[in-house]
Amino acid sequence: MRRAVKMSLLAATAMIIGGTAVAQEITQINAIMPKQRSANYFPLIVGEALGYFEEEGVNVNLLPSTTPIPFVSFIRNGQADIAMLDPAEVLQAKAAGADIRVVYEVMQQAPDGIAISGESAITDVAELEGETVGLVSDRDLVTLKIALDARGLTENDVTSVVVGEAGPTLAAAFMDQTVAAIAGSGPDWLAIQANGIPIKLITPEEVSAKPGNTFVISGEADEAKRVAIQGYLRAWSKAMYVAEVDPEVVAAIAREAVPEEWEDPEFGQQYLDNAIRLNVSVTDNLGDLQTEIWQNIQPAMQKFGVIDEIVANEEFLDPSLIEPANDWDRAEVEAEVAAWREENM
Repeated sequence: MRRAVKMSLLAATAMIIGGTAVAQEITQINAIMPKQRSANYFPLIVGEALGYFEEEGVNVNLLPSTTPIPFVSFIRNGQADIAMLDPAEVLQAKAAGADIRVVYEVMQQAPDGIAISGESAITDVAELEGETVGLVSDRDLVTLKIALDARGLTENDVTSVVVGEAGPTLAAAFMDQTVAAIAGSGPDWLAIQANGIPIKLITPEEVSAKPGNTFVISGEADEAKRVAIQGYLRAWSKAMYVAEVDPEVVAAIAREAVPEEWEDPEFGQQYLDNAIRLNVSVTDNLGDLQTEIWQNIQPAMQKFGVIDEIVANEEFLDPSLIEPANDWDRAEVEAEVAAWREENM
């Protein structure tokens, strides 16, 4: 019997040690992230389906994600053991005195960027000078500013206008040629394409080459909790690797776990493909902390008012959990994925 199934059964029953039944100890990890179970963060649903969290003795309890309260507050008050924050949230929280540590980069590429119509002759953000650029919402203005700044331009070199979040409206902006480009993020590109308009991304590296989301814990987490978080991150890493081994298995698990995202199968697949592109680490160690990038992104964030001050890496980056998060056998995961495919597909 493959290991994930075996560990799942053990978690559900009891282990026999020296003739005595001993219940397996399960630690609940309270986590908060922008979405509940979703293909957008497929390592969670894949890790649950393949038994990786159970194998680590971890039960993931997702806290409500629709709260208007900043996620970092849940870390500070002890309600959450781990939270998913973007770089701006991390740095703003540190400036506000929060004792938090980034322990894992969930997405090592930013989901936000600059898109153009697939038929556009534009090839670079520098060519947007004098053009009208759409914003999905006001929050995308910073993305546009940083992208223009990377090419020696300012927001005064373009005309920006808020287009809105509706897919048909975004698609119409390209179709009617009212905008030359749109600043937004991954779901916006999918919404545009779902309405029949192909797009191309011209996002400068200064925008895209940064963590999109991170896992953050309290700097005061005790050793027992840190051990449980190690298990959580190890399970997440293994489940992430499944997308490299067999993305069709990931799709099958997602269709079962979150069928509402697959009512339109084509959109569901595109949504997952985008999630895989963003979630699979680009570093050798999955989730590794890219210290140079963290320092490189801060001057532009400060320049455009996202953060007030630059924070030294040692004040918020904690790489001590990266090695444990990668301490597992890839060949074993590959065998488990093959077994799951044989049993379920």
